[in-house]
Amino acid sequence: MNPTQEQIEIVWQHGRVMPEADPSVWRQDTCGAWIQRNQFGRDHSEFGWKIRNIVGGGPDAPDNLRPFHWRNHFDAANNRPHCQVTADRTGVASAQRASPPRNRSLHT
Repeated sequence: MNPTQEQIEIVWQHGRVMPEADPSVWRQDTCGAWIQRNQFGRDHSEFGWKIRNIVGGGPDAPDNLRPFHWRNHFDAANNRPHCQVTADRTGVASAQRASPPRNRSLHT
């Protein structure tokens, strides 16, 4: 899939909006990992992301596509995400917000 800017924006809108971050810049994927709008397609970036189809055998239609951190994936056959990265809240009290956003690896 070689998405257009319009398709990228549509998929971006499926990302989770968090109250502590500007939704035009930051979202979270299904695994809770932070992704940054301008980091689309940038593997090896802390906030890089890709578009993943979440419907096994389904077309690459907007309703079937979601943004995922480049290290996270979706197993459409089993209908579940495979998470390797999530938001890092280490040292952040539950009533506080992590600022700036940061991620951590779930597997070493």
